[in-house]
Amino acid sequence: MSETHAVSDHPITLLANDDLSRSRLTVFFRLLLLIPHFVVLYLWGIVTEFAVFFAWVVGIFTGRVPSGLHDFIGSYLKYRTRVTAYALILADPYPPFGSSGNYPVDVEIAPAAKQSRLTIFFRLLLAIPALVLAYVFLLGLSIVGFFGWVVAVITGKMPLGLENLGTYCLRWETQTWGYILLLTRRYPSLSGIS
Repeated sequence: MSETHAVSDHPITLLANDDLSRSRLTVFFRLLLLIPHFVVLYLWGIVTEFAVFFAWVVGIFTGRVPSGLHDFIGSYLKYRTRVTAYALILADPYPPFGSSGNYPVDVEIAPAAKQSRLTIFFRLLLAIPALVLAYVFLLGLSIVGFFGWVVAVITGKMPLGLENLGTYCLRWETQTWGYILLLTRRYPSLSGIS
């Protein structure tokens, strides 16, 4: 079993604890198996957009995202990350619908904290550099997913190097979305996995 990887000093932490074994059959049909999750993510994403807008308005006036909204938006991000990890062969078990329980690639999100009203107001503008890099990392994730798919269908395992590269890219994407979704005031971190 591979070791657990986490970035400990960021409010949004990606945990990866995976044994690298993959079921060849489920890997082969991975995207087909994910259709129900894509539907749930799409619908949950629509509701989350309204929740983020409301959190943005409240945050501008109070400097804080309400805990209930923070938890709802955080649950969406956690679920989205699990589905992405499964889609890109970074995890093998079929993800549960929702964010409860444990999963081999999971997200820990710190509780709601005080944020600068000014940075909340300009959040999308401030996130542009992170989004540009997230796009580059998304291309990397796509390559990892493709090669991981080919290797896992043939060997039944995900190569450790691809797994590490994929989780690194997924961590940046998750932290970027956490920043955009007002879950943290902290910008995504390029620091290595500890």
